[in-house]
Amino acid sequence: MSATIIHRRYSNLSIALHWAMVLLIAAVYACMLLRENYPRGSDLREGLKTWHFMLGLSVLALVLFRIVVRLLNGNPPITPEPPAWQALVAKVTHFALYGFMLAMPIAGWVILSASGKTIPFFGLELPPLVGQSKGLAEQVKELHETVATIGYFVIGVHALAALFHHYIAKDDTLKRMIPSQY
Repeated sequence: MSATIIHRRYSNLSIALHWAMVLLIAAVYACMLLRENYPRGSDLREGLKTWHFMLGLSVLALVLFRIVVRLLNGNPPITPEPPAWQALVAKVTHFALYGFMLAMPIAGWVILSASGKTIPFFGLELPPLVGQSKGLAEQVKELHETVATIGYFVIGVHALAALFHHYIAKDDTLKRMIPSQY
């Protein structure tokens, strides 16, 4: 007889990391959207940009930790098991989300580095990733902005899929990631 225990929910740490990431990414987006309300060069606009950088780098730190936790803990199975095509779409979407959470902060770090700007991180100044290059900074900035726009859709699809699974498929996909069972 096997003593294997099948967990029906993610660990409390995984759940906390997931929802912390949601809040952090929302704050990163909010900083960039809100900065547009203030004149260029104003203290508030510059402060929001700095917070955008620092929170973005926090996303990088948190996602690296989250990947380790996910590799160590795995994923609880969905009950009832979804069709193979849904499982494949979920894997592709999760891969895109993790790629997004890794690539966007690194791209931001490259933009600042190539622009010759300091890389602030809560009182620290991080080292540049690349040498100064106006052309590189402009290219990566354009890519960063495009991927940020795509990010809205990938995040939206992820959220809608969770709601689809909960209300239409009536499986436990969403319940596995909510902080407490209801």
